[in-house]
Amino acid sequence: MITFILNNKTIKTPEHSGMTLLDFVRYQQRLTGTKIGCREGDCGACTLLVGTLNGDTMEYQSITSCISPLGNAHGKHIVTVEGTNLKDKLTTAQEAMKANYATQCGFCTPGFVVALTGFALSNSDKNYSNAIDAISGNICRCTGYKAIEKAAHQVVKKLENKKETTFNWLIKNGFIPEYFESITQRLKDIEIADLNQPKGKYVSGGTDLYVQQADHLADNDVHLIAEKDYLRGIKIENNICTIGTNSTVSDLWNHTELNGILPNLRKYLKLVSSEQIRNMASLGGNLVNASPIGDMTIFFLALNSDITILNSEEKERTVALKNFYRGYKTYDLKDDELLKSIQFKLPTEHSFFNFEKVCKRTHLDIASINSAIHISLENETISEAHVSIGGVAAIPKYLHETSAFLIGKPLTSETILEANEMLQKEIAPISDVRGTSDYKRLLGRQLFFAHFTALFPKQFTLNDFVQHV
Repeated sequence: MITFILNNKTIKTPEHSGMTLLDFVRYQQRLTGTKIGCREGDCGACTLLVGTLNGDTMEYQSITSCISPLGNAHGKHIVTVEGTNLKDKLTTAQEAMKANYATQCGFCTPGFVVALTGFALSNSDKNYSNAIDAISGNICRCTGYKAIEKAAHQVVKKLENKKETTFNWLIKNGFIPEYFESITQRLKDIEIADLNQPKGKYVSGGTDLYVQQADHLADNDVHLIAEKDYLRGIKIENNICTIGTNSTVSDLWNHTELNGILPNLRKYLKLVSSEQIRNMASLGGNLVNASPIGDMTIFFLALNSDITILNSEEKERTVALKNFYRGYKTYDLKDDELLKSIQFKLPTEHSFFNFEKVCKRTHLDIASINSAIHISLENETISEAHVSIGGVAAIPKYLHETSAFLIGKPLTSETILEANEMLQKEIAPISDVRGTSDYKRLLGRQLFFAHFTALFPKQFTLNDFVQHV
């Protein structure tokens, strides 16, 4: 039986674990402050907080409940906008929205309030930039976003740039109600057994599956794997990074050591969806979604990653990610197998990594074209090269021939121009809603050049390349 705490109430429900958390909250519990908007995780009207007990510490993250399976709430603390309410006054987030006239029609307001409350509960630095990131997945259709930004600024000002805030401090300062202090012990006291998992479709975060198949998943067996410990965690050992496939983009974002090794990591990851989705979506799910424009797939292809695959008999095999994809939405994975981990060699002081993405909006959008590169240099000669590109083929494309061509060549504009000719032969874009085939070829070229101008700004400018093509 699915067991969790919903606001201040312990829930034990026999409901199907594949139904959405949004539908359970609204229709089973009648907590209608959580709104139904896009049902695709884009608008943030359905934003909830998920509190996870980690040892003796509660950690809260915002999610979009419209594409989250109910079973993933098992053993957690789920907070709706009603669960943030104080007895006789507005919370800090609610008051900030009111004081700055940021409510407009009011439909989106609960989502913003929950997201800002989640920001106050988070361990991130309490600055304005992080506050804006926290509400990045919440859309206001009344064009009232400047007022909402002012509300976020008011919340930040009251947090006084604190990095860590205790429940006690947040309660005293009107951010959350008093019952939050009891949640840690209450979760410890609840006997939470593992869910009886039927042999159904593997689902981790569900952020892509539930956009496409929410009704089907709600009515049929699902095998939820988001909480499987053997699929989680990020480990760095002997210059190899191993990432469990249940890890999320936020796990990468918050990993101190990886951010030190890849100093632009957060800059790249900010191009990947909203904070709510980065908190939910598993990296393994991104890979097996097999989208030709999957951002993290393109990212890991350029790192020349391997993936470890586990079957139902607990036997493992390893496959190079660049050889994993067979055709559109098809790959080297049997019915009883799932991805266990992703491994790649860490960049060294002589190697360079870059990720680029072009879409109709800079943030919160699907790529028209995305690309990544990882190259190593020895005495101004390219000793290793891995280039990937999305949106120009039926699969996330590792450019085998372009990568091989670069190895052993001097790092010059002539080499890069010749490599682009190779790239153009390897790709086969089609015209669709994201652009014509010619436009995508142009973008592919420009992003390839952009890698070198970004990594070696003193050596190359875009004019060095464009004037020759």
